[in-house]
Amino acid sequence: MTGVELRRLRYFVTVAEELNFGRAAERLLIAGPSLSQQIKALERDLGVRLFDRDRRSVALTGAGAYLLPYARSLLAQADDLRHRAARLAGSEPVRLGRVNWLPPDVRERTAAVARLHVDTWTAPSHTQAARVGDGSLDLAVCRVGTDDLERYGLTARLLGADRLYAVSPAASPTPSGSSSPSASGSPHSSGSGSGSGSGEVRTADAAVLVDDDTTSWSAWNSYARHLAGETGAREVRVHDGGITGPAFFDHVRRSPRPLVNSPKGQDDPLPPDLVRRPLAAPEPYWTWSLVLRRTEDRPAVLATADALTAAARPPDLTHPDAWLPRDDPHRR
Repeated sequence: MTGVELRRLRYFVTVAEELNFGRAAERLLIAGPSLSQQIKALERDLGVRLFDRDRRSVALTGAGAYLLPYARSLLAQADDLRHRAARLAGSEPVRLGRVNWLPPDVRERTAAVARLHVDTWTAPSHTQAARVGDGSLDLAVCRVGTDDLERYGLTARLLGADRLYAVSPAASPTPSGSSSPSASGSPHSSGSGSGSGSGEVRTADAAVLVDDDTTSWSAWNSYARHLAGETGAREVRVHDGGITGPAFFDHVRRSPRPLVNSPKGQDDPLPPDLVRRPLAAPEPYWTWSLVLRRTEDRPAVLATADALTAAARPPDLTHPDAWLPRDDPHRR
């Protein structure tokens, strides 16, 4: 089979697993209309209809259900052929995906064990997890919940964690019930620095933004809803992508409560009229995981995962005031 035909088979298998063209297109990182066209082209090549579909549902036809295991077998054989060829050609490359965070010395950590290819395209956490699940990547650095681990057959190793903080106008008073000024400075691991506020904010006195764009902000929205539901922080819905950047700063200026920062903007410089303030009682943390398939048995991939996690130095997440959402795989 040609490469195009193999790609179409992968599209067929993904749609069969999701029974939803939108979710399948998201997993495959292609546009929905393009996916539909590719499936139609495959149906023409095979001479059979693979799916019954209307506006509300997608279902495998009898022919589609019959051919699905054969398509999976062909894809597995093609993957095996590529892996064998890579071993014959030399060191097998390991494909690593990422979101906006990556250990700074990732290549140095792995140079002795594998030829590491870091994907240049960053994508949201749930997309990177799905790519590891379907074999498009070998490893990924992302924030992952237990549901996605089960859904895609993955395991997660802790690489790092960011303690989140609140942002408020510089002249904002300490909310009622908050503790006295913190001696520890900024909650970020690098210490205090420019823009640090002088007073802690109880997490229950803060607000957290949830964006209507569930594709771009799926991982953050899930985290934010857990934070609001478990700590008493107020959930605020927005529709302008204002989780980070200038739109976030505008939300801070208008908000009657300090706003919880997103880890995507963890080190962004603040405008002079805004300050960072440590969140406390509890202290929310956002974890970064290295995810790989549970069935992974290739020595190069396993050695790379070991090298990355062996040098990891995450903060202590077991102390009584540390908070992680219920779906975090590193919650104890």
